[in-house]
Amino acid sequence: MSRIGKMAINVPDNVNVKIEKGMISVSGPKGDLSSTFLPFVTVTFDESAKKIFVNVANPTSSKEKPFWGLYRAIIANLVTGVTIGFEKKLELSGVGYSVSAVGNKFKFNLGYSHPVEYVMPEGIVGVVEKGGLMTISGKDKQVVGQVAAQIRKLRKVDPYKLKGIKYVGEVIVKKAGKSAKAVGK
Repeated sequence: MSRIGKMAINVPDNVNVKIEKGMISVSGPKGDLSSTFLPFVTVTFDESAKKIFVNVANPTSSKEKPFWGLYRAIIANLVTGVTIGFEKKLELSGVGYSVSAVGNKFKFNLGYSHPVEYVMPEGIVGVVEKGGLMTISGKDKQVVGQVAAQIRKLRKVDPYKLKGIKYVGEVIVKKAGKSAKAVGK
């Protein structure tokens, strides 16, 4: 029995759910999202209780059981995305490192010989805050995480000087570096 899969997904009043053969569509204040699911997964929507239930044909099967919790989590993220949305916060640290937003583009100065531009995909909003902080937000959790990872990859954090782009709250262990040998024997 899946601990995650057996839990019902509560649907707010301002969200519409449509289930067709092998596909679920969710629409809410932030927009529309949809996802497909495998044939042995059954998704039902109880309109009176405003809850979505996910089941698999054979819950004891080692091939089907992992998909039970997976699809429940995916559908819960769809509902959360169209109501609240998702966001990731990034932080620039380093002397001379800066970022500026122009339309749907970010322009980074990351210590390279040239500025680096990153174009935001459709549906993703990037905001530059004071102190080298950036917020990436959108309705699709997978796309928000992917964009944040791509931006972070532009300049990974150096473990010796702790310069680069990292997630807010991420702990980077600082390495000691080379130490001088004892002089004179």
